[in-house]
Amino acid sequence: MGLKSQLVHFSRLCYANKLVAATDGNLSVKTPKNFILMTPSGLCKGKVKETDIVKSDINGKIVKGKKRLSTEFKLHSFIYKSRKDINAIVHTHPKFAAAFAVAGIALDKAVMPEVFLKIGSIPLAKYATPSTDEVPDSVSNYVKDHSAILLANHGLVTFAKTLEEAYYLTEKVEQYAEILFYARMLGGEKVLTKVQINKLKNLKLN
Repeated sequence: MGLKSQLVHFSRLCYANKLVAATDGNLSVKTPKNFILMTPSGLCKGKVKETDIVKSDINGKIVKGKKRLSTEFKLHSFIYKSRKDINAIVHTHPKFAAAFAVAGIALDKAVMPEVFLKIGSIPLAKYATPSTDEVPDSVSNYVKDHSAILLANHGLVTFAKTLEEAYYLTEKVEQYAEILFYARMLGGEKVLTKVQINKLKNLKLN
């Protein structure tokens, strides 16, 4: 599957699985020649077609595409410039993850072993005005050491080597946020002990 086909496939998955609504969210991939392919501004992710994809250089100069560049390009560009190992980014507004972001609550405690091993902590970036330089500034302290970041009063951004990985990170964070939401209704989640965490760290090293 080509990069444009992947963008269409995972954009539609984001919409089908209610990780975004209406025209929310944006997805991008970095090409081997350091160009960025990205979903355009103002288009429902459930309707994205290959011909809608916008190609630009790393600084946002459009190379190919008739639609407008996403308003969150600055966030994507900053992440790519900060992490040479990253080739794909998914920015969504999943209900439970966004609820934690709106409430100002990071998902940074070790609660579920598989989340700790795969993702680690999920920090909360301070509020930033969408589409401005405030957005990349808000995530600057977290990008190098994390693969998923909550954006205060906004949503979630995940990034990985492939679009598939970034998409599944989004699904995992949203599932985790939903579980924590219900756990708090039942009296609160039980954080893993230091002994339990050290055993998990040993698993990561071996």
